Amino acid sequence: MAQERGHLAGVGVTRIHHTGVVVRSLEDAYAFYRDTLSLRLVKEAVMEDQGVKAALLDLGNSLLELLEPIDPDFGIARFLETRGEGLHHVCLEVANINASLADLKSKNVELIDEEPRAGLTGDIAFIHPKGLHGVLVELVHAPTALRIGE
Repeated sequence: MAQERGHLAGVGVTRIHHTGVVVRSLEDAYAFYRDTLSLRLVKEAVMEDQGVKAALLDLGNSLLELLEPIDPDFGIARFLETRGEGLHHVCLEVANINASLADLKSKNVELIDEEPRAGLTGDIAFIHPKGLHGVLVELVHAPTALRIGE
């Protein structure tokens, strides 16, 4: 049964790549996610241009991204201050990020990033939550996307 899938129809989504969670402290979050749940740490990096220290943990079929703010002037710190710890975004892997952004723009979907940029998991772009019922959605370009086990 073919049905219109809304704003993301035609975008080329292949899977959920990762889910982003804002935490006050990576070390405190590791106590649960890494130590209690036994999720393997795949990658950790400081991303000064985004004001975060980030970590990726292996969920088996996707990743969990933990985001700790390191600079109060960036969005992650403001998010933590106003909303507290918790779900920040969902990242969808797309076959062609440039084509996906062009498709969304043609449908008048508000984009945070009109051009892809380098991210922890590959070439990324964000869609504004206004167009997606309050959910911040990140797109990651499949050919550059970090794969589990890398």
